[in-house]
Amino acid sequence: MEKGAIRRLSLDELDREKKRVSRGGRGIDLGPTEYRLLEYLMERPGRVFSRDQLLDGVWGREVYIDERTVDVHIGRLRKALNRGHASDPIRTVRGAGYALNDHFGKAK
Repeated sequence: MEKGAIRRLSLDELDREKKRVSRGGRGIDLGPTEYRLLEYLMERPGRVFSRDQLLDGVWGREVYIDERTVDVHIGRLRKALNRGHASDPIRTVRGAGYALNDHFGKAK
């Protein structure tokens, strides 16, 4: 996805230039880490990322952060995205990691 592009999804919009996300016509307030995490997951919907891969991709290799930190931020992202919606766009794959559901990441 090009820098500054607006990505419209089946249920959402992610505007990279303005750092805004909406779902179902409602703006979603995300912290900077949760925004980067969503953006990273949206690059490859359906792909399962391990905690280590998410740490490297979102926080960077130069920073030491406990891998359970990913769980905390995934929880915050889920809470923000699911407010008022029945479906959870983030899939937990036991023993492997997290993925953004395929249908959620498909552009309109």
